This record gives sequence, C-alpha cells and structure tokens, in this order.
Amino acid sequence: MYDSRPRPARPLIALGAVLGSAALLAACSSGTDSGRTAAGAEQVTLTTNLGEKQFPKNPERVAALDNTSFATLKALGVKPVAAPKELLPATGYDDWRNDDSIADVGSHREPKLEELNAAEPDLIIGGYRFAEQQDELEKIAPTVDISPSDEAGGGYVASLKTQTEQLGELFGKEKQAAKIVAELESAEKAAIEATDGETVFLAVASGGKIDNGASRIGRLAEPLNLRNVLSAEGQEETSVHNDSGLAPETIAELNPDWMIVMDRDTGVFKGEGEAPTPAKSLVQGQDAWEKTTFVSENQIVYLPTDFYVTEGAQAYTASFELIAEAFAEAAE
Repeated sequence: MYDSRPRPARPLIALGAVLGSAALLAACSSGTDSGRTAAGAEQVTLTTNLGEKQFPKNPERVAALDNTSFATLKALGVKPVAAPKELLPATGYDDWRNDDSIADVGSHREPKLEELNAAEPDLIIGGYRFAEQQDELEKIAPTVDISPSDEAGGGYVASLKTQTEQLGELFGKEKQAAKIVAELESAEKAAIEATDGETVFLAVASGGKIDNGASRIGRLAEPLNLRNVLSAEGQEETSVHNDSGLAPETIAELNPDWMIVMDRDTGVFKGEGEAPTPAKSLVQGQDAWEKTTFVSENQIVYLPTDFYVTEGAQAYTASFELIAEAFAEAAE
C-alpha cells in the first residue's frame, strides 16, 4: 500500500518540461523503478501488450485513459484522478465529468499532458486510443497497457476477459472482476447458441450514412455463428468512418438475413450543435432495402448507442444479450 501522508503539490509545468526533464525520466519510469512507488509496496505482475511487467498493487492515484476500462473501473470502485473527459460516454459518467477533482486530460488526438502530470498519478491505465502516447506517459508515471487487442490470443473478446481479470488483480477486486467476466461469458454463450450460420451485414452509422462497420463490430461477431455478407466482396475490413463508399444497392443485392448496426454518429455526439440522425432513421430511409430480408423480417439489431465510445466488457455483454434475444425471438 502507498504511503498515505500528504505530498506537497507540484506546480504545473510546461509540456516540454514534462516530456524532456531528465528528473522526470529518472523518477517516473515504469514498474519497480518508479519514484512514485512507495518503498516496500506490494507488486503485481501483469501480462501487458508490451510484455510482462510489475506494477504496485492498489495504487491510490490512478489516471484512467483507456475508455475500454472505464466501466470496469467504476464497477471496482476506482475513482480516477485524471481522465480524458472528451471520451467519456454521454450517459453514466456525469459524476466523473462534473468532478473538478478529476483532471481533464483531453483526448488521444489532443492530450493535455500538463494536466495529467499535475494530477500526480501513481499509475496510468493507458493503451488503446492512447497507445501511441506510451513513451510520453511513462515519463509521467508507470503506465500499464492491458487494453483489449485483436492480436491477443483468442481474439478481442477473450482479451476483454483478460483485461477485466487483471484490473481485478491490480486493485485487489478479484471477485468483482470474476463476476463481470462471468456475465460476459454467459451473454456470449447465449449469442453463440442463438446464431446458426445466418448472413449478416455489419453496419455503422457514420457521417449521416450507413456504411460497412465490420472493422469495429466484426470483433463482436467473431465468436458467433454468423457469416459476414461482405466477406466475399473483400470489404470486410474497411473503416468505420464512412469512407468505403459502400452503395446501399450492393447490400440489397447481397440480401443478408440480418443487420447489426453500430451508431457511431450518436456515440460521439456531445450535445452541441445539430443532433445526428439516429441509425434507425437512416436504415428506414434506405429505399433500396425495402424488400431485403433484414428489413421485411425486422431482423435488425441496434447496438447500445454508446458502444463506439465504450467497447469494454460491459458493452460487449449488453450487445451479446441484444443479439441473443433478437435471434431467439426470430427463431420462435
């Protein structure tokens, strides 16, 4: 456990000093060498995306940057000292968003490393959208990257389970973490059993259009008994940012049994300016799809609207439950 005695506040310093100071480099390297690791603190060995490393167990001041970890950290009772508030989902995180004691560190596109440094974290939970900033983050505090990965053994969903278990180990909340994993596995199993080789269009609402979303929600479909209708077209790995130029007529001609839709537009909407058109309205507005099986049979699954900005264990649990329920009802 860390020394709980108050530490003198450190003045906010310029970004160049954060990144270039030799003192910080010496004091803030990862693992057991960190100057912020209390002497004699219990260590936990984690298998990270950068190899096996040791970190202090039960860190008191945690910066949470990886959005896939947010819901699990909340479930484990961990309140961060810093977070990228721009990446917080629209619902369920007002307590973090409106808490001035939680520093806002911007986003992965425009990280506010000065704010992160001033928050004096003992540990940074990085990775995923912040993976490219790993070296800079390590100069501030030990940084653990246990974010889910497509390259992990067993695939993305399996790595979500590992991430949850390791967060439980890190914070001494193994039982709570095991419950989250059990719920995910139960929902995944139900979705696997409910699907039976159906063809599916994995779609995304992005830029006010419906396009190919397989590069993101293909992770969700990977363990299921479904066939991506675009696989034969060589388009299964295109972007979720509406740049594949997929024509509605192409989907109409392929006529998949089902459609699973991720609403990226709504997921990233911050409540300012004109609200995006919901995915459901965009789908209903496609005249080319009027006679398709997925429209005529109402075989469309709309993922939770915050899926794109969460993507953690809880988001996958909720999505598997939606898929299992929809496919089971259609089979009755």
